[in-house]
Amino acid sequence: MTTAALIVAAGRGTRAGGVLAKQWQQVAGKSVARWSLERFRHFDRIVLVVNAADRDIARQVCAGLPVTLVEGGTDRAGSVRAGLEALGLDPPDLVLIHDVARPCVPADVIAGVLAALEHGPAAAPALAVTDALWTGTGARVTGTRDRTGLFRAQTPQGFHFAAILDAHRRHPGAAADDVEVARAAGLSVTITPGSENNLKITGPDDFARAAKLLENTMDIRLGNGFDVHAFGPGDHVFLCGVKVAHGYGLVGHSDADVGMHAVTDALYGALADGDIGRHFPPSDPQWKDAKSAIFLRHAADLARTRGYAIANVDCTLICEQPKVGPHAAAMMQAMAGIMDLRPDQISVKATTSERLGFTGRGEGIAAIATAALVRT
Repeated sequence: MTTAALIVAAGRGTRAGGVLAKQWQQVAGKSVARWSLERFRHFDRIVLVVNAADRDIARQVCAGLPVTLVEGGTDRAGSVRAGLEALGLDPPDLVLIHDVARPCVPADVIAGVLAALEHGPAAAPALAVTDALWTGTGARVTGTRDRTGLFRAQTPQGFHFAAILDAHRRHPGAAADDVEVARAAGLSVTITPGSENNLKITGPDDFARAAKLLENTMDIRLGNGFDVHAFGPGDHVFLCGVKVAHGYGLVGHSDADVGMHAVTDALYGALADGDIGRHFPPSDPQWKDAKSAIFLRHAADLARTRGYAIANVDCTLICEQPKVGPHAAAMMQAMAGIMDLRPDQISVKATTSERLGFTGRGEGIAAIATAALVRT
């Protein structure tokens, strides 16, 4: 089951103030669009629909994220249609369509939509209207409305991909949102729980409220990992994914990549989910001589599945030999590829124990690592 996120950012609204359109303005240290994109970074695919004039700034905002840019249409419905058609070249099973101006959408709102799509073709978050409703002309009340059965719609709105693509292709003209398009095509739409924190930035005051939410609800986790392997017969060692020539090998059940093991345990630690031994027990023969990249990729994928982005990783190798410095850049590149990170999010360095202890005597290598996770 593949899931795509379609973020609609082609609007040119100016009610929020500023020279730039609101999606490119800064809030809590990042652009509104970047915050919204990062909410979905664990999805299989992300499409960002933008105005043709905004392609350059959009590329900057998307740096480091697996995002496909698509040029939008003349209205919201046209922009969504353009994004769906782009996804249709390699159709996902599910798609969540989200307004870029909702950068604070909580993970449980997204999860609620996805859960509802297991039982129906469409789902969208909403909040029941609780305030009294009036009609009015100018500054005078002209009547009241019954609020029973009324809801405030939010995004992301989720759909079985084939169904919503067909609905948009058959829909004539504009629409308030994608639920309107879906219902016009006869799709049943499930209402899932929304959130008061899932605000839509419309005016200048909304930036201050969004900043408070993003700064105060940021979930940052740190994990530490430590590993040791003894030297044994061999002519090379694996360190942080790189084969390094040496007069000895490292002894272990897997490939004994001490650095990668420490990083993997740091990720599991940040998730409060045990260590490599819990997920890949050495008593299981299938992991004999396994590549440590399997373990690291599992830990990184697990973090994303649980709604966390890996902010950075720091690994220190402790040994007298071999020399790590000449290989450090390759090690950072190797682990970046495994974890889908930029190399500048990873640090690999080395130190000695001043000839003290087992590493000082050249009996093996130790590694210590720290990983930082941030809730998306």
